[in-house]
Amino acid sequence: MSGQQLKYYQVGSFAVGNRLLDPQDRTVQSERERSNSLTCGHRACQGCGEALGARYALDAAMRATSGQLIAANATGCLEVFSTPYPESSWQIAWLHSLFGNAPAVSTGIAAALKAKGRTDVRVVGQGGDGGTVDIGFGCLSGMFERNDDVLFICYDNEAYMNTGVQRSGATPAAARTATTDAVGVHPGEEFGRGKSAPLIAMAHEIPYVATATIADLHDLEAKVQRAMEFRGARYLHVLVTCPLGWGTASRDSVGIARLATETGIFPVFEAQDGEVTASSKIRRQLPVEEYLRPQKRFRHLFEPERRDDVIAAIQERADRNIRRFSLLADPWRVS
Repeated sequence: MSGQQLKYYQVGSFAVGNRLLDPQDRTVQSERERSNSLTCGHRACQGCGEALGARYALDAAMRATSGQLIAANATGCLEVFSTPYPESSWQIAWLHSLFGNAPAVSTGIAAALKAKGRTDVRVVGQGGDGGTVDIGFGCLSGMFERNDDVLFICYDNEAYMNTGVQRSGATPAAARTATTDAVGVHPGEEFGRGKSAPLIAMAHEIPYVATATIADLHDLEAKVQRAMEFRGARYLHVLVTCPLGWGTASRDSVGIARLATETGIFPVFEAQDGEVTASSKIRRQLPVEEYLRPQKRFRHLFEPERRDDVIAAIQERADRNIRRFSLLADPWRVS
């Protein structure tokens, strides 16, 4: 992957933030000079994965560009909890766009900078899965098709959380939302609906596509840094847990994201020009039940009656991800 795998043996000391590592191996958050792009005072829920992911991603982008960065932000949770008028938690050049046009606004900023001959200032677009995979999907595809010089980051919490936990194009099969009730023969979100934005981005054969989660923030930082080494359209899809919409404990946000990767539900990989170049290997493969059971949005799969047929179908999807992206060091471990 983008960064070197590191093992930590010390906790509760000045090693926190990796300060004992060589400077090139340290995380952005360990630096006193970090930009604190998303600073204190925002109103995110406790345990919000999106707030965590955005802070790390934007601070990494600021370091990669020496502070020469402009961010466009779609309407959604990230915008609402960070900028309740007249307050703002952003300490960067930041622009709020409509729900569905953040990729287009990002493109316009990049075009204006190009017209002014400013190659030193870079552009990042941001949005949730609703503003990226659904409402802003046409603008995003156009950005990819034109190969505009923008890194677009989707913070995927798998539903429209800001407006009441409604289904989005990124909502996983069988998940309960306000618009996909856990009733009927096929409870929750139907199988076969939705789309994979990373795979669609790869189909455009843009210079760089990657996925990441808040379970490995060092990897997230490294991929933002890597993305900034390219010119043209780039796409980063980050899985961010949502305690409110997923029905999980606030303290479990990072752990749930880790289970998503260890079960194969969410593959973590990099791609260049439409081809996968690297993937994060699963250290200890777990059954999908380990990921589903802690979440209230999947409770109907276990009670009042256990739905082994639905769980098996989700397991097959995870196994397919493992095969497709070579997520196991030993391929014979996949059934």
